[in-house]
Amino acid sequence: MADHQPVERVLDSTLDSVDVAEEAVLGQAQELGFDEDDQHKIGMSVRECMVNAVIHGNRYNARKKVLLKVSHTDDRLEVVIGDEGEGFDMQSLPDPLANENLLRHSGRGLLLIQAFMDEFAMRPRQPKGTEVKMVKYVAKAS
Repeated sequence: MADHQPVERVLDSTLDSVDVAEEAVLGQAQELGFDEDDQHKIGMSVRECMVNAVIHGNRYNARKKVLLKVSHTDDRLEVVIGDEGEGFDMQSLPDPLANENLLRHSGRGLLLIQAFMDEFAMRPRQPKGTEVKMVKYVAKAS
């Protein structure tokens, strides 16, 4: 197999877009042959990232969009999600594992994404916003 056509979508800043993004990514994950466990991890990561983009990045602003790019080769799935918000410094987030934060209902999304995906990178978008890149490698049977 050669490289495959990437999917690129511009989504509204709504929670409905979370489902649309997850469905688009899982379609490619299934095509690549990820097992059910990895599909669950990929789906959760996409959902967490999209919720962050819609709620924390764009703050449900109807004029702001979320960019979704999904591409894959035979051995990797790459997902890029970008918002048009004010951006933020990941270092400023409270440690979700600190005692004072253990009972909080939010703040674990990025931790989950980093645990579930093989690569995770966050960077500012121009002129505004944040872009997250996530990669999951296909496990090869030995």
